[in-house]
Amino acid sequence: MMTIRILVVDDSPFMRKSLQKMLEEAPDLRVVATARDGIDALEKIAEHKPDLVTLDIEMPRMDGLTCLKRIMAEFPLPVLMVSSLTQEGAQSTLDALSLGALDFIPKESGYASASIMQIQHDLQEKVRRLASSPRFHRLPQAPHAPPAGAPQPATAPPSVTPTPPRPATTPKAPLHPGTGLASSPQAELLLIGSSTGGPKALQDILPTLPANLPVPCLIVQHMPSTFTKPFADRLDGLCQVHVKEAEQGEPLKAGTVYIAPGGIHMTYGARGPKGCIELSPEPVSSLHRPSVDVLFLSVAELFRGQVLAGILTGMGSDGAKGMEQLKKKGAHTLAEAEESCVVYGMPRAAVERGCVDLAAPLGEIPGHLRRHFRV
Repeated sequence: MMTIRILVVDDSPFMRKSLQKMLEEAPDLRVVATARDGIDALEKIAEHKPDLVTLDIEMPRMDGLTCLKRIMAEFPLPVLMVSSLTQEGAQSTLDALSLGALDFIPKESGYASASIMQIQHDLQEKVRRLASSPRFHRLPQAPHAPPAGAPQPATAPPSVTPTPPRPATTPKAPLHPGTGLASSPQAELLLIGSSTGGPKALQDILPTLPANLPVPCLIVQHMPSTFTKPFADRLDGLCQVHVKEAEQGEPLKAGTVYIAPGGIHMTYGARGPKGCIELSPEPVSSLHRPSVDVLFLSVAELFRGQVLAGILTGMGSDGAKGMEQLKKKGAHTLAEAEESCVVYGMPRAAVERGCVDLAAPLGEIPGHLRRHFRV
């Protein structure tokens, strides 16, 4: 079994101890050190060469965002933010995701609640997925010097933590398939689903779309309810298209991007010239809320025009079932290629169902969209 080596950074002794306990109850996860602030963290990274860092934001001497900038510049490795669900915490976490952190976990919601087991499961799973992210290579660990006069081994054993094996190759959708989406009948609705790594991916894609985008765009990004409006507002400030958090009953307009609110499902409603937003807690059985599948399935059922649906980086399989149904109804489909995904989970699930027309690296997706919409 491959062991993932973790550095826990938090100014609270209680949080350091809690995170360490939650992580080390998994046999493949080991906390090699803890740090009380950003300065301490940088020293511990240089000393211990961890595979992943969990990083608090509010700390004395050097805060988490300053430390994150230094990590990305000096020791690039996966960082999982430990963040508050407050409005201020949301803004800081979004800053961290823009600076290179791969994902976040909420600080408050598990440690004094009945959901502690679910939080622990999510924490462990995120650490496993992020530690093997293709965006980073593991740092080589410095060999320990033997005591003076000690005999030297003929061949020193390797001191680098083995990288977990990449998942087996899955069937791939065509890359660079000639004209591809550009030659397809132009869609009247654009759908995007994403999860882990999605905020940064959306921040790379949406600012490239022009104000005259001829269709509405509906996006489900897995996020807490306190994060989605600040995220939409941030994107709106970066984009030519209008980006907003979706509201119940509002009519869909071309050139507008609607971000699903956290904690509730967003679906397509057939009322109005281009349709409208419907928000509902149902189905409560869905693993995610909002759910990409719930959105995609509603469009497959009710929308009568041409659709372009994309799935970006993310853990799990949300969206694959809905994309399969959209494909059966004649939709054009797109998935982010494995090489640029933070976590190749959701796109992989769609590719494995055989419902992806085009798999492309993140950097090529904006061009495919602009060519398809002739903008």
